[in-house]
Amino acid sequence: MCRNIKTLFNFEPPATEEEIHASALQFVRKLSGFNKPSQGNAEAFDRAVAEVSASARRLLASLHTHAPSRDRATEAEKAKERSKLRFG
Repeated sequence: MCRNIKTLFNFEPPATEEEIHASALQFVRKLSGFNKPSQGNAEAFDRAVAEVSASARRLLASLHTHAPSRDRATEAEKAKERSKLRFG
């Protein structure tokens, strides 16, 4: 599950709310062991996703770098090439 969490910092355009939420959801799924929680655990699960999303948003806003921003399309192409080499 966690390999679906992508680097969100230093990209142009910046990470969207949906990307931050998706990463938080994957993180909470991994920690809890639930892909979809039971009704009894749904509130705690959803609260954890919201808290992790907020923390991630604050982290991304506070980070600084002198490196040039990376392009999402270029990075996606590189990942596809790595995948081809690895899996054929």
